[in-house]
Amino acid sequence: MSAAQASPATGPLLSARDLQVRFGGVLAVNGVSFDVQRGEVFTLIGPNGAGKTTVFNLISRIYTPTAGSIQFDGKLLTSMPAHAIAGMGIARTFQNIELFEYATVLQNLLIGHHVHRSTGFWQELFFTPSVRRAEMQAREAVERVIEFLDLQHHRDSLVAGLPYGVRKVVELARALCTQPRLLLLDEPSSGLNVEETDDMAFWIQDIRNELGITVLMVEHDMSLVSRVSDRVLAMNQGETLAVGTPAQVQSDPGVIEAYLGSMEDMSSLRRPTA
Repeated sequence: MSAAQASPATGPLLSARDLQVRFGGVLAVNGVSFDVQRGEVFTLIGPNGAGKTTVFNLISRIYTPTAGSIQFDGKLLTSMPAHAIAGMGIARTFQNIELFEYATVLQNLLIGHHVHRSTGFWQELFFTPSVRRAEMQAREAVERVIEFLDLQHHRDSLVAGLPYGVRKVVELARALCTQPRLLLLDEPSSGLNVEETDDMAFWIQDIRNELGITVLMVEHDMSLVSRVSDRVLAMNQGETLAVGTPAQVQSDPGVIEAYLGSMEDMSSLRRPTA
């Protein structure tokens, strides 16, 4: 499966500088800056209300920053409309699953792949040879995603009848069908049991290692964060507390006080030994 398209090998894939978002009198994000390097898993952590999802909404162009800038592969995102983001190679999953409940898994994934269709209205209307070729290519690409995420047994099932954990994987598959270079994962372990969370960690690692897709994640499960993240940015009340490896962040006094709460919680951040 071909994931990320070729891009310059130098510089960060995503760069955020001095982001600020104000909702009325509330400063939701204040002076946040970070770089996401190509091929890494970079995770935002912090308590509820820390501003993590707001940062995601800035990247997705759901929100416009009050101040600051975001660049993706050298291009300024803050001047682009929201509908242009997917076409640039950025895909997102949501904490609350966003799927068509009464469509099959296959149909949901074909819709996800549609962002890459370049055929025009009249070509679609008359189902020209170029449209037929595009349909075949889309079907092949979607089938590769289904195989990659082991969804073969669910491909023709209605999403509404699937267990929650499987739906989370389907949403991940939908995002992959857009063939992203940057994948935004918003709480990928939310609502999952321990076994399903382990599976999700496996998929995230494979997405980075096998597909070469850069991952930016918001996550509360610190064992998952520790297992898959190269670097972590800890936030609190809209500001940056610390940036570094999971081991570095776990030892930061501000993070301990604001987010982790007690020294006993530190063990959940440590990477499992091989």
